[in-house]
Amino acid sequence: MVNSVERISEPGSGLRLLAVHAHPDDESSKGAATMAKYVAEGAEVMVVSCTGGEAGSVLNPAMDRPEVRENMSQLRREEMARAAEILGIKHHWLGFVDSGLPEGDPLPPLPEGSFATVPLEEPVRELVKVMREFRPHVVLTYDENGGYPHPDHIRTHEVSVAAFDAAAEPDRFPEAGEPWQPLKLYYMHGFSRQKMQLFHDALTEAGLESPYGEWLEKWDPDRADVMERVTTRVECADYFKIRDEALKAHATQIDPNSRWFAVPLEIQRRVWPTEEYELVRSLVDSTLPEDDLFAGVREKVTA
Repeated sequence: MVNSVERISEPGSGLRLLAVHAHPDDESSKGAATMAKYVAEGAEVMVVSCTGGEAGSVLNPAMDRPEVRENMSQLRREEMARAAEILGIKHHWLGFVDSGLPEGDPLPPLPEGSFATVPLEEPVRELVKVMREFRPHVVLTYDENGGYPHPDHIRTHEVSVAAFDAAAEPDRFPEAGEPWQPLKLYYMHGFSRQKMQLFHDALTEAGLESPYGEWLEKWDPDRADVMERVTTRVECADYFKIRDEALKAHATQIDPNSRWFAVPLEIQRRVWPTEEYELVRSLVDSTLPEDDLFAGVREKVTA
């Protein structure tokens, strides 16, 4: 593990949100408009990147050059800094090494010492330290499938849930600071067929080409839609443009001509103006369904 020397600033007295992600760029493709919205409303938002994304491929053809591939680790740190600035968030590197996405049959073993292979206790301790310093009221992470089954995403889920529970326990990691109890834990999920279908229909009706037809044709009809698990829809359409700019900051990973940007913003805002979450732990009272991650928290913080 590479230890981060970053010092987390002392939190203020307002609302605080912590989003835990596997790699740089995940924060901009999952929940970015929600974070930008809460920042604009005065909340403190921090993203933790569990790994540096060192094993990522160059996914933008315009960036596929030898000097880019040779300096991927540094470039991804620079991209993350730009995305954080665009979103207005704080950022912390947890300090672990990208495990990569294994391919082949059978799958090869993951690199020794990578994030998904180190003992769970190590990243849990580091994340507990962050939680006790930043003192979030709300924590976001991936579901048990990681949103998609990348080993680092699944490990991020495991680490986040364990740290959420351990942060308040004085006997767990006493060297990591004074105990802190986060109040709500949410999962972020993967792609929704319902959302994809609505975008496909809207594009077709507008006479535009849809990139989703093939996906929809191959979708397993027996596969449950993640929307069945959603408890909370945050309206954040006014921040979709900021989300897209943050995504584009990850230039090695995001092709500006890709399907990420196939749906015009005006259609997105009209057809699907929210980002979605599943509330899985809560120590405050809130009525489901929700439209606010801080529902039930605001009263405690501002009282």
